[in-house]
Amino acid sequence: MAEITASMVKELRERTDAPMMECKRALTESAGDLAKAEEILRVKLGSKASKAASRITAEGVVAIHRESDDKLGALIEINCETDFVGKNAEFLKLASDCAALVATHDPADVAALSALPMGDGSVESTRTALVGKIGENMSIRRFVRVEARGKLASYVHGGAKIGVLVDYIGGDDQLGKDLAMHIAAAKPKALDSSGIAGDLIESERRIAIEKAREAGKPEAMIEKIAEGSVQKFLNEVTLLGQVFVKAEDGKQTIAQLLKAKGASVAGFTLFVVGEGLAKRSNDFAAEVAAQAAAAQK
Repeated sequence: MAEITASMVKELRERTDAPMMECKRALTESAGDLAKAEEILRVKLGSKASKAASRITAEGVVAIHRESDDKLGALIEINCETDFVGKNAEFLKLASDCAALVATHDPADVAALSALPMGDGSVESTRTALVGKIGENMSIRRFVRVEARGKLASYVHGGAKIGVLVDYIGGDDQLGKDLAMHIAAAKPKALDSSGIAGDLIESERRIAIEKAREAGKPEAMIEKIAEGSVQKFLNEVTLLGQVFVKAEDGKQTIAQLLKAKGASVAGFTLFVVGEGLAKRSNDFAAEVAAQAAAAQK
């Protein structure tokens, strides 16, 4: 049997972008014939997506598409298994192209987006081929398409891990940028108190009442104390109640900033990659060691 060298594996990986262990297996199966090994991988790549489909995808990126008039935009989150793949140029292009398709075609859901044309096939066939090529699962998690009542501003932060689209009326471009950056930093849950679930507000009120009683506060003051705690909570989690992150006095709220600029916010969307998803617990070194051990067996 021909010796399978590291340089042969490297060359096959450069030709196909297939995972290292898959390249080594193909070379072994082809007795060191690079051309035949490449054929073996091309046959196998299409099936790799189904093998990867059950693996956790909690890394990834957000991508934003905005039309030139700032009236129409889209924000999308696409996930993968590792941060390394999240920086892959083809993965980033998939995210960017999907965001543009959302803006242009207004798909109803992920299934409708997946069926849209892309390249020589569809979004789904492109995704599947990329899964096969890279050897790692990836999935379209969520997206939003916004037709602005005013103008759209956007911001992407942290290596495309946080994305914001904000629809604001009045003000100028700098205000739009400031609002988008503030949202990325402060992560409000809603525009104002009407967007906060009633049960969450009541939970905060109950906690405040119990704390006040445990602290020995007079019963007659407890409701007032609880109301103050609820208001503080709402100011912390709503955009209009939050203190502007760039406020020079450390006190100016977003509501006050907007009033000073003669502007308002019609709405916003904030995506944080992997938010609420289970994370992979194994580290990369352990995974490589496990693959090597499996290959030896």
